[in-house]
Amino acid sequence: MTDTDDRVRADKWLWAARFYRTRSLAKDAIEGGKVHCDGQRVKVSKEVKIGMEFTVRQGFEEKTVIVKALSEVRGPATTAQLLYEETPESVARRAHEAEQRKAQNLAYPDHRPNKKERRQIHKFQDSWGD
Repeated sequence: MTDTDDRVRADKWLWAARFYRTRSLAKDAIEGGKVHCDGQRVKVSKEVKIGMEFTVRQGFEEKTVIVKALSEVRGPATTAQLLYEETPESVARRAHEAEQRKAQNLAYPDHRPNKKERRQIHKFQDSWGD
């Protein structure tokens, strides 16, 4: 971790904080509009300062984090977790969205119908048209 007076590029910080596996993936995410800082789109060379609020979209999840420390080097995951703090609203929103996705998947069966079940489905569909 670096001193509080230092500044780090946004792509380097996102990589060091382990949001993305490589700096090029972090760069692509920033250029693709998946990373916002204080409500504004970010450029790759944006200088990150302590106290900034980042919104990072990864797949279905969108995290809102506050920068707590700066680092240009990628270290262990335990060290990376010290670089930021996720807001309680973000944690609650992600949990709610995960429940919603899980509830939507309950409508789908666990397996494909076998031959007997397919015959029953076709028989039901044929009788429905009468």
